[in-house]
Amino acid sequence: MIVGVTGHRDLGDAGPWVRAAIDSQLTSIADLVGLSGLAAGADQIFVESVSRAGGTYEAVIACTGYEATFDDEVSLTEYRRQLSAARAVHLLPYAKPVNEAFLAVGSWIVDRCELLVAVWNGLPARGIGGTGDVVALAVARHRRWIHVNPVERSVREVT
Repeated sequence: MIVGVTGHRDLGDAGPWVRAAIDSQLTSIADLVGLSGLAAGADQIFVESVSRAGGTYEAVIACTGYEATFDDEVSLTEYRRQLSAARAVHLLPYAKPVNEAFLAVGSWIVDRCELLVAVWNGLPARGIGGTGDVVALAVARHRRWIHVNPVERSVREVT
């Protein structure tokens, strides 16, 4: 099954809870293939969970120069590690990191996944291409999705 991810970069102290919630959703999926933009936060946690569940993953990179979007060395190092271990890398045709490129990543993932894991606080996106926008795409395209809410610490499947 192809499972994509969208989610917040900054999870605050909810990171360990999000990790456990995603792990619990992925453990029973056979032939798991993850799709991720490898952003800090939810995307990188998702890739770790896919690997722990015995799956493989593909990276969807927003643009040339994507590494410049990382604010800290830890997330950048993890990005590089995950990128090198991906079974495939899809580089979108954007020259630099812009909101439209991030929305394109979300759209690419929604179009190709059978299930979307959305680590989302339930609020509208703060900018074009944010998590709320990607969830709206999933709803409009009638994708199954799992809402992992790091604020309420709740998980529910939406069909």
